[in-house]
Amino acid sequence: MVSILKADNLQVSVDGKPILKGVSFEIAQGQVHALMGPNGSGKSTLAYALVGHPKYEITGGSISIDDVVLNELDPCERARKGLFLAFQYPVTIPGVKVADFLRHAVSNIRNPDRKEGEGLIPMREFRKELRSRMDELGMDPDFARRYLNEGFSGGEKKRMEILQLAMLKPKFAILDETDSGLDSDAVRVVSEGLQKLCGPEMGVLIITHHERLLEYNVPQHTHVMLAGRIVETGDASLASELHSSGYAGVRERHPAEAAEELVDKSVAGSIVEPATV
Repeated sequence: MVSILKADNLQVSVDGKPILKGVSFEIAQGQVHALMGPNGSGKSTLAYALVGHPKYEITGGSISIDDVVLNELDPCERARKGLFLAFQYPVTIPGVKVADFLRHAVSNIRNPDRKEGEGLIPMREFRKELRSRMDELGMDPDFARRYLNEGFSGGEKKRMEILQLAMLKPKFAILDETDSGLDSDAVRVVSEGLQKLCGPEMGVLIITHHERLLEYNVPQHTHVMLAGRIVETGDASLASELHSSGYAGVRERHPAEAAEELVDKSVAGSIVEPATV
């Protein structure tokens, strides 16, 4: 059975301000979807809402996997249901080695009922799998002995996200601007790593401003967001159009949402930060 991740008329607010205003889509395992749109259109809000960040309040609609509604589940429970988010800005956790972090994460996903300190994946089995995945992704084995993201370059942090993806094997992977801040070589490495992992058992949503990640991972469906809504859906050619021409054409085709975008930006700009003493 092919699993389906679905958002149905999803509405999300942050600090009381509506950001998503009725987003609907479906992603099946084995599909690659791209989500594009100008800054402030709601792309990252959608990503965080899908995985259950507490700051992002669902005020309407639903998120589901195979018709099981996820709205009230916390991020850990959603991860066990098969969701994974690769962060735009991965956090650093000093003192926690990559291998230890991954062993606990893998154990929690594969044995969701285990109690802390019990039922970890056997070390020999884990090491064999980790080395295999790192070899597949062209990663130095010493990487596993470093503290999580501490002293990592931007490219290393994003490769760490791809390694997590390889080990956790989710049903659905959401990549929130994974190419952000990377040079061309780093984007190529991350793109090739993702390409090796894509397959019939994983659906992928790539959130991006650019076409670079999509050169290796061609989307069957490209969605365009404007003012908190998906206003257009097409194939890979739509992503190419946006990359070469920007969003002027989209705004012309959707004047109501373009006008709403200007209002949203005006409201956001009117919020003045308190002066620093």
